[in-house]
Amino acid sequence: DIHCDEAKRLGIDYRDAETLATFKRNKKLVKKLASQYDAFLASESMIRQIPRLLGPGLNKAGKFPTLLTHNESMEAKLYEIRSTVKFQMKKVLCLGVAIANVTQTPEEIQQNITIAVNFLVSLLKKHWQNVRTLVIKTSMGKPHYIY
Repeated sequence: DIHCDEAKRLGIDYRDAETLATFKRNKKLVKKLASQYDAFLASESMIRQIPRLLGPGLNKAGKFPTLLTHNESMEAKLYEIRSTVKFQMKKVLCLGVAIANVTQTPEEIQQNITIAVNFLVSLLKKHWQNVRTLVIKTSMGKPHYIY
């Protein structure tokens, strides 16, 4: 497969259909695979076979593979996946999201914060009326209240 060769060239872990067939819908193995990685990519031909080969395990873990078409660059798709942030609201009314890392410049961090906050507010029913406080917290520093 083209994507397996590209993954090998980029130094990324990959599994072909034969390797996935060895899982035989074993829940423990699929769960272990899902916990090892943050995201999965699959080609058009493979994405149809994944539920048959692995069962519902990846879907339950919320890590069903992203479609990688033949004309897309794997590097670009990887960058896009690494750049996305998932907002998952549970029963608790508090939300923590990683939006930047140490290697980024202050301008990039500010841009990330602005985009993330605006997107989050757009998801809420009453927009800014649903937000009580916004806090920026570094891993070791003090929290900074911005709203």
